[in-house]
Amino acid sequence: MPDTPTIGELFKLKHVTDEQIDAAAHDSQDDPTPGIRLIAEGVGLDVAAVVLARPYAREVLAWENAPEAQRRMAVRTAILLAEVGVKRDGGQHS
Repeated sequence: MPDTPTIGELFKLKHVTDEQIDAAAHDSQDDPTPGIRLIAEGVGLDVAAVVLARPYAREVLAWENAPEAQRRMAVRTAILLAEVGVKRDGGQHS
């Protein structure tokens, strides 16, 4: 695994579940406030920052007629592509 894994790589290793990624995408749509949120044990992510870093996700969320499923999938994809940093205490965050 690279020095800076993505959430997608953690997903492949089963450190993050499909349900946790879906919950993070759903929660970010309900409350888009910036800030680190725990999405899995030891894995935190600023979903608002991740979305801002992905042009497609920004575009879909800005489109007022975008279907809810498309919005959620754009956020989910941005989450999966996000790199994870490692906190000093050994936990992971991005």
